Formats: sequence, C-alpha cells, structure tokens
Amino acid sequence: MKHGRKDHDRIQDPAGKIPENEPVFLIRGQDLAGPETLRAYAMEAHRNGASQLLIDATLRQAREMEKWQREVARKTPDMPRLRGE
Repeated sequence: MKHGRKDHDRIQDPAGKIPENEPVFLIRGQDLAGPETLRAYAMEAHRNGASQLLIDATLRQAREMEKWQREVARKTPDMPRLRGE
C-alpha cells in the first residue's frame, strides 16, 4: 500500500490484497471532514454502480464517525511534520 502520509505507513494489509504501489487513503473517525467525505463517496459510488450494501455500509460509517466526534474526539484535519522532512 502506498499511503499519502508517511505516518500511516505502519497501517498494513495482512491479507496482502492491496498491491504494494496502490495508493490508499485513510480517514480517521475524529476528522471533522470525514462524515461528509464519506457521504460524497457514497453518492459517487452509487453513480458508478456500486452495490447498495457498500453504499449503506459507507453511510453507516459516516454516522459512526459523527457519533465518535460527539462522544470522544474531533479535530480539524492536519498534516503533521515528521522527523527528517
């Protein structure tokens, strides 16, 4: 997996289903942009013929993110500076 952020490199694919150079993107539950991003993804997935199961799961995850933000933590998206950069 090729992460957009170096601090996400520790997130791995134990089953080896994602090719080494395939770009991936992670959105954490605390990310204030997360729920709306997932809703936009669900709409685009629908336009591209995705299954209703995927769409429902994505929208459910958006609601779970909002719950997390109300109950645990939320923050503005950021890009931390890492050592050596």
